Amino acid sequence: MSTVAEKNQKLEPAVTQMVDWYRQMLVIRQFELRCSQSYQQQKVGGFCHLYMGQEAVAVGSLAALRPSDYVITAYRDHGHAIARGTGLTALFAELYGRATGCSHGKGGSMHFFDRGKNFFGGHAIVGAHIPLAVGMAWAVKYRAEDRVVACFFGDGAMNQGAFHEALNLAGLFKLPIIFVAENNQYGMGTHVDRASAVPDLKLRTGDAYGIDGKDVDGMDCLAVYRMTRAAAEYCRGGNGAIFLEAKTYRYRGHSMSDPQKYRTKEELARYQEHDPIGRLEEQLKARGALDERKIEALRQEVHAAVEAAHHQAEQEPWPQPDDVWKDVYANPFGPYQL
Repeated sequence: MSTVAEKNQKLEPAVTQMVDWYRQMLVIRQFELRCSQSYQQQKVGGFCHLYMGQEAVAVGSLAALRPSDYVITAYRDHGHAIARGTGLTALFAELYGRATGCSHGKGGSMHFFDRGKNFFGGHAIVGAHIPLAVGMAWAVKYRAEDRVVACFFGDGAMNQGAFHEALNLAGLFKLPIIFVAENNQYGMGTHVDRASAVPDLKLRTGDAYGIDGKDVDGMDCLAVYRMTRAAAEYCRGGNGAIFLEAKTYRYRGHSMSDPQKYRTKEELARYQEHDPIGRLEEQLKARGALDERKIEALRQEVHAAVEAAHHQAEQEPWPQPDDVWKDVYANPFGPYQL
């Protein structure tokens, strides 16, 4: 076997790992369905941005990284938190404003955070977390750590000034960061073709910032895994940053308040024919790892786990009044010392 073939074989996941991806994607889909119901029941305050349709991006890419790598994302963060391993009860508790939530009930849907998993949010301002990701990558390089940073954002964030300032620094200092643009075709209600002078997003970073751009089918979990695994090796090799455009699609509106009048039911149906869960399911069937009996058992298991976490979260305690003073400053003073 040639060296290239041997390397490619090492990049291939075990079938058992792919089954775990399938389960994770089922969990994300079921979690989001429950979130939708809870939001309509007014159990969730603030905005709520669902990840249904994009599951392959978070699951495939994070499976290619190490637990020690840093992950940061925007406000459509439920899928990333689940794929990173944060417990479902802590996530539901956060949605419901409970003290045991992953952000102690202070962040809500857009500000999931789990320091123990090296998951740094969950950020509500469009594109504002991208400079933070570059700062994290700078710290990794400064400390000579064997880590990479994965920074996720939507296609709309690429038209923000912070994106360009951040990528310029990442390219200049050859920082170990993977920029993942989850191109779900719409920035709120505006199609990418109407918002970007160069809608082929991967072309926007090479000549401008010296950051190689690649695209990947964001509805194919295995393809995302392979691309991210190669990107991580590239970054760890001291080659600098890399940009990945994951072409995907969201099945729900920009947020729960979005009437979705900017797209047709026919367009949605076309993308649902390439559902990421269904595609991985077919890949696993072809490998003999799944059949209808196993699929039904997994679906029932996932449904039960999500419902149990949801029920437990509703029983969790509310924050105490004095908790308002906590977690405000890194170096507390005055009333913030509680």
